[in-house]
Amino acid sequence: MNTLSYKTISANSATVNKRWFIVNAEGQNLGRISSQIASVLRGKNKPDFTPHVDCGDYVIVINAEKVQIPDGRMTQKEYITYSGYPGGQSITTPQELLKKKPYALIEEAVRGMLPKNRLGRKMFHNMFVYVGNEHPHQAQKPEELKFDI
Repeated sequence: MNTLSYKTISANSATVNKRWFIVNAEGQNLGRISSQIASVLRGKNKPDFTPHVDCGDYVIVINAEKVQIPDGRMTQKEYITYSGYPGGQSITTPQELLKKKPYALIEEAVRGMLPKNRLGRKMFHNMFVYVGNEHPHQAQKPEELKFDI
């Protein structure tokens, strides 16, 4: 009798190989690029993806202020925050957010696509968003990541 033993490979923090990628957001659609970034942060592009382990890569996003948003969404979409105090609710549109904190558009979009638990918060810290072309991560030698969008 031939007994083959197939074992499921499950990644852990010791076996995960993390790489650095750089993404240029200039001219990219906000939702499409955010979903691709979230997938790389989770590690779903790797063959040893494990849902309960942070096996994703580091992502650097540059030119965050040049991301594309459809015209209707610039004024109709609302980001609602609440401080917890009476009268502490504030509503912001993407147009206002783009003027004040352009990096926050990509951060909020990607954060909404990650798991809502401590693992998702840990994965979110593997993303770095910058306005303009400059970033302080040259020593990590990031590879350029192109999406087929």
